[in-house]
Amino acid sequence: MVQEACSPIGPALGDAAPVFGTDGIRGLAGTVLTPALCLQVGYWVGRVLEAEGPVLIGMDSRTSGSMVVAALTAGLTAAGRDVWTLGLCPTPAVPLLIRQLRAAGGLMVSASHNPPADNGIKVFGADGAKLSASRQAQVEAGLQGQTPMAEQATFRCGVARSSADLLDGYREVLQQSVAERRLDGVPIVLDLCWGSATACGADAFRALGADLTVLHGEPDGSRINVACGSTHLEPLQRAVIERGAAMGFAFDGDADRMLAVDGRGRIIDGDHVLFLWGSVLQGQQALPDQRLVATVMSNLGFERAWQQRGGTLDRTPVGDQHVHAAMVASGAGLGGEQSGHILSASHGLCGDGVLTAVQLATLCHAQGISLSDWLDRSFQAYPQKLVNVRVMDRLRRKNWSACTALTDAIASAEQSMGETGRILVRASGTEPVLRVMVEAEQSDAVEHWTGHLAAVAEDHLNAA
Repeated sequence: MVQEACSPIGPALGDAAPVFGTDGIRGLAGTVLTPALCLQVGYWVGRVLEAEGPVLIGMDSRTSGSMVVAALTAGLTAAGRDVWTLGLCPTPAVPLLIRQLRAAGGLMVSASHNPPADNGIKVFGADGAKLSASRQAQVEAGLQGQTPMAEQATFRCGVARSSADLLDGYREVLQQSVAERRLDGVPIVLDLCWGSATACGADAFRALGADLTVLHGEPDGSRINVACGSTHLEPLQRAVIERGAAMGFAFDGDADRMLAVDGRGRIIDGDHVLFLWGSVLQGQQALPDQRLVATVMSNLGFERAWQQRGGTLDRTPVGDQHVHAAMVASGAGLGGEQSGHILSASHGLCGDGVLTAVQLATLCHAQGISLSDWLDRSFQAYPQKLVNVRVMDRLRRKNWSACTALTDAIASAEQSMGETGRILVRASGTEPVLRVMVEAEQSDAVEHWTGHLAAVAEDHLNAA
């Protein structure tokens, strides 16, 4: 018998805006990400996952993480799922352990680079990939009470247990990923961002013999991402220069992305990582079709330089799940985002900041050159500027292209720059902002048009 019954955890939340954004669920803990929502998400994820086996849950260091994990665990066990909680860990550890343990799926509780008051939920299937759009839609339908439920004769409750020791499997993979390459005596600075990277980032580099300096190296949910990490590189740059280090690496809150600086304090973003790592693989004839996958945010200078090397660059919408899908479809060996999410087909196809850092460091050291010298061999980036315009009205933000004043201004800018520049405007899927990016051969054009377009967006999208 099928009926519109309420679940064992109570009635559905009813009609509401979709909870899934471009990278899972994210929002202010206790206001958007409430215990009631997390309970329901856990239950419906438990219902939607198809495979047998436990569901894994990891978390970053945020103060609200314990609340979110507890609510998700209650929902999952109410759906009959066994739950293994990993505790503090990087996001990439969750999909890796899902595959190792043949788990049914997993969740990561983190708001990535967002401020400490936010939190979020990333959901992975049995293959370790992020939950597909169709599965997300099934969870959304359950949350809104649109899913009929089968009446059950008996209620089965799953069992939850702490499994922090499983993180050792992820640590072993980090060491194995560099084969015989070492970093003995190489002075390196790490900014662990008070977040997930504190669980294993320093250990990974010390095991390779690096002479390590660590910034923000303890888990602290009240300071995660605050003036540190991959979104605030100044502390890392200062430390590298002051201490005469060869290089430095900064991670975001859940350590799925990384940005680097060389010994002179110059920033090495995801585009440079793709170009440098891709060049090594290309030289080893280990890069299928000489193909890299990047997003629409990647620098035009990077694209043209890679093409001059005989390579192909495929672009996707913003979001590592889009990069992942394109890599699977094309068989590409390396892809990522300018923001520092790097995916390697040889290392699990998951954005992994710590793994990317040890790869970049050991590949550089193995060539007997400094990271500064290696960066000099990379491409010359076109001037590029990204401005975030805060637009609290979700419909206006999402439907910005309906604003004639803004689209006319974009058309004027594109006509002015011609083939020497490009413009990208998009609504963020994780924050209440419209992102306006301008890129051109001339920095004056970049400054002018970003300022103009941001002002038009501010005036017309936030008008009363």
